[in-house]
Amino acid sequence: ASFQRTGAGRCPVRKLHAGSGPRSGRGGRRAGVMVQLYNLHPFGSQQVVPCKQPPELFCCGRDALLVVCAPGACRVEVFAVGRSEVCEPLGAFNTLGRVLRMAYSEAGDYVVTIEEKNKTIFLRAYVNWRCLSTGSSRVCVRMLGHNPHASNPEASKEQMSIIEMPLSDPPLCFSCCPLKGDLLVGCKNKLVLFCLKQLVVSQDLTVLDFERSLILHTQNITPVEVAFCAGYVAITAELEVLILKLEPSEKAGDGTGQRHCESTGPEELANEGALEEADPSQQPDCDDFVVCQQPVELLGEESELCGIPISVESTGLVGENPHFQYILYRRFTPDLSSYVFSFEESRLHSLQLLPMYEMGSSVKAEGRETAKRELLSLFCFFSLPHVGYLYAIGNLVELISTYQYSEKSQQAVLTPQFLHVITSNNLQCFTVRCSAAAARDEDPYIDTTLKACPPAQLDVCTLRMQLFIGLRAISHFKNHVIVLTKADTEDLTEKKKPSRRFLSRKADNQPKVPPESEPGWNLYIVKTASALQLYREMVEYSKINENARTESCIHLLSEAHLLIRTALMDPNVNEMEEKEDLFAAFRESCALLGDCYSRFDTKDFHLTLPYYKMSGLSMAEVLKRVDLTSENEAHKYGKGFIFYLQHVLYEDTNEELSEDMAAKVLQIFYLAEPNQMPHIICSPCTQNVCPKMALEYLEKVEMVVPSVVVTLCKASLALKMGDQDRCQKELDSYAEMIQVCGFIVEPRLLRQQSKGQTSPTKLAVHLRETRPGFLVASILALHENSKMELEEADSYIKMLFTKDGDGVPQLLVDFWEALLVTCFQEDVVQELHFKLASQYIRRLCRKELPDTKPLKTTEDLINSCIHYGLIFPWVSFMMSLAPPSEQNSCEDLSKLQVGLLSSIFFSVVYPFSYRRNRG
Repeated sequence: ASFQRTGAGRCPVRKLHAGSGPRSGRGGRRAGVMVQLYNLHPFGSQQVVPCKQPPELFCCGRDALLVVCAPGACRVEVFAVGRSEVCEPLGAFNTLGRVLRMAYSEAGDYVVTIEEKNKTIFLRAYVNWRCLSTGSSRVCVRMLGHNPHASNPEASKEQMSIIEMPLSDPPLCFSCCPLKGDLLVGCKNKLVLFCLKQLVVSQDLTVLDFERSLILHTQNITPVEVAFCAGYVAITAELEVLILKLEPSEKAGDGTGQRHCESTGPEELANEGALEEADPSQQPDCDDFVVCQQPVELLGEESELCGIPISVESTGLVGENPHFQYILYRRFTPDLSSYVFSFEESRLHSLQLLPMYEMGSSVKAEGRETAKRELLSLFCFFSLPHVGYLYAIGNLVELISTYQYSEKSQQAVLTPQFLHVITSNNLQCFTVRCSAAAARDEDPYIDTTLKACPPAQLDVCTLRMQLFIGLRAISHFKNHVIVLTKADTEDLTEKKKPSRRFLSRKADNQPKVPPESEPGWNLYIVKTASALQLYREMVEYSKINENARTESCIHLLSEAHLLIRTALMDPNVNEMEEKEDLFAAFRESCALLGDCYSRFDTKDFHLTLPYYKMSGLSMAEVLKRVDLTSENEAHKYGKGFIFYLQHVLYEDTNEELSEDMAAKVLQIFYLAEPNQMPHIICSPCTQNVCPKMALEYLEKVEMVVPSVVVTLCKASLALKMGDQDRCQKELDSYAEMIQVCGFIVEPRLLRQQSKGQTSPTKLAVHLRETRPGFLVASILALHENSKMELEEADSYIKMLFTKDGDGVPQLLVDFWEALLVTCFQEDVVQELHFKLASQYIRRLCRKELPDTKPLKTTEDLINSCIHYGLIFPWVSFMMSLAPPSEQNSCEDLSKLQVGLLSSIFFSVVYPFSYRRNRG
């Protein structure tokens, strides 16, 4: 037969080319993506479930494994999981029909089945089944909505209830919501939603029931698998995936992309030209051709164009008017690589919705206090025989990972930590990126200089391929993987033919295996390694590539980091000791990633800073971790390490390095970034550095890169050495205005940070004594360039003077007068006028003299500032009669008078002082 690909179908054509974008760059099986394979050990010990007959179906119910054995059996056997090293039978309970499908819901602790009896398909839920599996024989069969427990509540505690759920069409598949326990059932052309309800019979008895609340009528798609979680509905057909979101009417009234009752149908799409219908007369004979539609991927609002009409029918007692929203639609082309083509070999499988939670407030449940789980992120996984796809469908709909299988897959199960895939002879374990996406949903600003996380689009890797012969099915429960193996007849024949060299009398004396337990099948419970154990193995494995300076080391350490992140987000981790161990491992992983980014020549070297920040290491501890074995001094430290040091040294931190460590830092920057030397010397971390050694470094730097900042830094170091003449010589090298620009570039030359407190430097004290006007101009420049706030400047100038009391030094008055000259902000002008007027009046009333000579006279203020008026002649005449000892008081009086006679006095000073007095 020949094959023809045609564009006929329901959707507009959008081809998915390899490398065309983040959604499709790794989308094809032959896209050329190499999956890294590590021979780690995610699987630990394994147990054999002691089933007496071949298992057909199984699922996990908390700490129990439910198994349906033998075709046609109407019995569910229950086994203990995780309680001991031996899988012990707990009991069994009978079903009303032959079980075709079975699932367990943790919310509600019930088992739901699709059963067949007398060629009729039934949907049933088994509630309180644990009492029957432990020996009780009481069973109650009731219809949906009927409550027989009210008549005899005491007997209801020890009996199992079988709830019949009538449907007009036979059920094909179902899914239980892991959050609320609601049940979604897929039938032909419809989806039926049953909401779980808790009925309070008495103070000690609460029974479960279901209410059929919603029906989604669909066209052009028959569900093969469905998944339901937190209002999200996922449907797969043979080669199609559709995801919807159900929303209450009050939340979806003004949303975009939302539909009520009916979506866009094929007729409307055809009228709009979005649907390309092929002429049936031109279609080839189906006996000779297989018609394959083009692959399509539609995200968000675009998915409305999928051409699958949906209508909503509300059947609940409460008159709600629900809405739905299209989230994602994707259609695939069958895999035609094999010579024998069949849809059974190429259709989608393993549809799953995986929620991740954030921990809320604590609530009491079943007598114990547990943290309330709140949905944080939601992921959808589905798989073709050779490729698996993982989407984030919460806040943002995007393809996170594409999984390339080494051979045809049978089934897959997604967990927050791993993706487990079974082929005919291998159990494969892949890493997942759910925690990386969830971390960004929890904190959108996680990718900063303070925090970081490996990207959600990081290439996945295979941790291990465990050999199992004849794998058929897989399930997952916490840290256990349950797999079913059934060897083919050929494999059994080979196993039964012993080799000649193994034949012996001892072998003949072995006890014969009973017929019912011959090794044709096995049900295994494989325990997965703990997060801490696998993390340590990953760290050890990464050391193989540690000295190679490749991306492999970073990739594996990123996997280890995400593994610990996922464990910390697990709501089942409640023990404080385990949490502390995980937090310690998290900090260690951050430190290891910081080491890699600091040494390796990678484009993401800037991640050194946030990872070292999250590790909790001090700068001294980071310096000790640096590899100092390189012979080439110029390339001893990577760009990431220099980036980290530079940013930390620019911060106002309380950490002070020792003299040796500070000298090491200066040596590093002298070799790597010599132009940063003055800034590094001004850092509070390097205050203990030897001034003489630092001055020698600066002299070498000045010969290559001279600047005013280097000169000012040399003057500061000269003061630390007690050489004021050298300091004065350095200050005379540049004009004062150029030096002011130098202080703007490096304000720490004038102020220093120590234990959270800001204080003036020795250079600032020296300028106060020798050049007060230059110091005021420098502080004013810092304020105008947003390097220092007004209140901070006031406190800084007061700290320059050591006298006690609440007096205001004259240098601060000079700063206010200088700021008033240059300031045009009305609120600042009001505050400065009030401060100056208060100070003038205070000194006049107390007959206090300024502690230093004022920098500006009254005439200077009048000539340079529009905020002052003219002085009256009679005031000048009266002041001229004052004795010489009171001339300074007269200066305050004249400044007060010109301030009061300014044009803004009544609009600024009086209202401002009135509000101050009223306050």
